[in-house]
Amino acid sequence: MMAFDTVIALGNGQTGLTRDELTAEVAALTAHLKHAGTRVLATLLDNGMPWVVADLAAEDAGVVHVPLPLFFTPEQTAHALQAAGVDTLLTIAPLAARWPQAPCEQWDVAGEPLCALRLPAQGLPMPPGTAKLTFTSGTTGTPKGVCLGAEGLHRVRDALVQALEPLDIRRHLCALPLAVLLENVAGVMAPLARGAECLVPPLAELGLSGSSSFDPAVFNAAVERHQPHSLILLPQMLRAWAGWLVSQGRRAPEGLRMVAVGGAAVGAPLLMAASQLGIPAYEGYGLSEGSSVQTLNLPGADGPGSAGRPLPHAHLRVNEHGEIEVAGGLMLGYLGQRPLQGDWWPTGDLGEIDADGFVHVRGRIKHVLITAFGRNVSPEWVETALRSGRTLAQAVVLGDGEPALSAVVWPVNDALPDSAIQAEIDAANASLPDYARVARWVRAQAPFTAGSSMATANGRPRRDAILTLHAQLLGLTAHDAVTA
Repeated sequence: MMAFDTVIALGNGQTGLTRDELTAEVAALTAHLKHAGTRVLATLLDNGMPWVVADLAAEDAGVVHVPLPLFFTPEQTAHALQAAGVDTLLTIAPLAARWPQAPCEQWDVAGEPLCALRLPAQGLPMPPGTAKLTFTSGTTGTPKGVCLGAEGLHRVRDALVQALEPLDIRRHLCALPLAVLLENVAGVMAPLARGAECLVPPLAELGLSGSSSFDPAVFNAAVERHQPHSLILLPQMLRAWAGWLVSQGRRAPEGLRMVAVGGAAVGAPLLMAASQLGIPAYEGYGLSEGSSVQTLNLPGADGPGSAGRPLPHAHLRVNEHGEIEVAGGLMLGYLGQRPLQGDWWPTGDLGEIDADGFVHVRGRIKHVLITAFGRNVSPEWVETALRSGRTLAQAVVLGDGEPALSAVVWPVNDALPDSAIQAEIDAANASLPDYARVARWVRAQAPFTAGSSMATANGRPRRDAILTLHAQLLGLTAHDAVTA
């Protein structure tokens, strides 16, 4: 372990804080939180030093931190604030205007003026010891709150520090929203615990907008500028970056030692193509219920196509149904539900563990799509929105492993023009967050019935059959890798 007492511990690319300065900023905000009587703090902020200071101060003050992604819809944000019983919301003035009934008290955090809004606090019960409440991206319109304890989070943090120690990582660039648990734990908590520099520029400077829009040219320029040793990417970000490098006849900037890829399945071809472009990409696996990362491939311990071996804190097994179960660093329970019972958690993922200890994830038990950007989406949720108007009688949403969702639709009247269908889809998209919107659609070859072989006898759509029949029309090429 190396000490970095006089160099930058936390920066945004323009300015930074030494370890002593960071400690002072955290102490100042801790005092604010205690003086305000805050019990549950929510942050609605872009990536930056104030977010990290707020996260550290919440823990020091014994306050529950509820990180809210900017890509949540206003309805999802409102649900999270109410369900969590948030009494203090820390955000920027333009976003604070969404709560006109709550006057803005200005707090200076890491040199930036923020609004501290006091909100009614009548939330659902949390398990004792909850330190952080992370909301999933929402397989439906209502995100689920996962209650995490400091001990579990620290176990994952310390395991990452131990596993990555041979790489001597001294500079990490946060490329995902800090409100995403993976970046929060592996990209902030672990580097700071090791004494490395943590870089947190605004997401727009990294080419990321919303939850699923990514500009690889902007991202590559940021990597060249900041020269990090490590990154965490989602599969679609890696795919887009590698594809851009190929199109430009270039290689990744030098200096990278570890590019961890998680949030959705990656695939060996993409990892191999990335490696040929100078990107040291390694797949991992985790879940919010396990306080983030559980397994990770590493240099010298790499099984391309697998999710890696368990980290030092984690234990994994496969039950008689083929479902992966995890232990170590588990959540305390879901918000509003009874505390977690037992030492093992069923993940809902099908998989196996090979003779060398590498974990292979084969898919979800339930019909939950995981996009290439790592967003979990229930197709039934989106399909309900598509059918909520008067135009579409049937709809099946596809997109597992794809950067955006697609739909196969059957109109109430086959004579309806495409423009009417598009208008209906546009209306449905307007009610959904960006990661759950339909980007491409086609008319079904036939209605979804047992007679057409696209539905079961009781009328449930046969999704595999529908995908097979319409994949070419939709241009679905899930998990295709770039060629270096």
